[in-house]
Amino acid sequence: MNTPVAPSVDVIMPVYNAPELTKRCIDSAVTYLGQSIGTIYVQDDASDTETCVMLDHLRYRQLYVFHAPENQGFGKSVNDAAARSDADLVLVLNSDTEIHENFLPLLCEALAADPELAVISPTQDNFSTSTLDRYQRRTGGYVATYRFQGYAFLIRRTLFVAMGGFDAQFGRGYFEDTDLGRRLIQHGWRMGVHPDACIHHAGGASFGRGRSYRLLAQRNRALYLSRYPEARRNILLVSGHCTLADLSAQLADSIEQVLRQGGGIHWLTSSPLPQLSCLQMRNGPASIKMIIKLMLRGRSRADKRISAVWILPGTPVLLRILLALFVRVRKLEMRKWEAEQFESAKRLSDSQQNFSAKPVLKQEITKQNSE
Repeated sequence: MNTPVAPSVDVIMPVYNAPELTKRCIDSAVTYLGQSIGTIYVQDDASDTETCVMLDHLRYRQLYVFHAPENQGFGKSVNDAAARSDADLVLVLNSDTEIHENFLPLLCEALAADPELAVISPTQDNFSTSTLDRYQRRTGGYVATYRFQGYAFLIRRTLFVAMGGFDAQFGRGYFEDTDLGRRLIQHGWRMGVHPDACIHHAGGASFGRGRSYRLLAQRNRALYLSRYPEARRNILLVSGHCTLADLSAQLADSIEQVLRQGGGIHWLTSSPLPQLSCLQMRNGPASIKMIIKLMLRGRSRADKRISAVWILPGTPVLLRILLALFVRVRKLEMRKWEAEQFESAKRLSDSQQNFSAKPVLKQEITKQNSE
């Protein structure tokens, strides 16, 4: 019986200034992942002198530093570094992350267990365990996500290259990761976050959170939403005592379509849901206070606003009246799901969920892996 060969893994780290955080990230990668990885490709994106000198004085055997002559942005830096690697998988780390454990075995096991899983991330340490425990786990132990965040992720390298990597139109950064996630989902791939793997992420180290960041984020958000207008959809789903297991196949499919297109589900119930299907599904109490709070959100961000109201059987009459008023005032879409639609309801299992085929890309990846 042949023993499975562990996949090869290289680390990619785009760097722009923040020398202390960058060194801390590199040190932690060597300390905790050193035995599990090949090369650490540091792509210095035209940093200042202090950062360049710090990088050049590091003496780790696995470290390869490339100094770009001009600033290219996060996406292009990752693309260039990935082109130098020949590993099966690449772990991309923001330079403001810090590792405290070897989470690679967990991430690699998830990719091995689910051949449709394209990319998986460790959890940021600001997530509480109790929150993550509410989400269904897929084959491989991960929680599904439909919104890719690039702070730290393990991805199939040949797939990343075949997809063209990050789109350079997003410039220095922000939303290039979300855009790649939409393209992966459109080709039938899955994305996940592993609740048992954790990483610290400081956030905003390279460009801060000042005016330049806000302008860049605003510009790239508009570009992203122009490509995927359905990502603006935020559904307010209101019910009485109802769980995922009670959903009809038709409603479950409607929810799935919203999520796959980048939208969100805000599900208000009489009692807390024991399980949620993915990170873009949120649950709260079916109360007047919560409905008003959600209806008032997104005053400065159209993509955060509630765009439609779906009412399920068991919703109290008073809440139905309030929702009807909001729908009329805000000119929203409203859908009512009748009780008879739930008579034969059952939750779709992982194997029953409808993921679109990806014949072209899958053939490309299979061919590259066999050569």
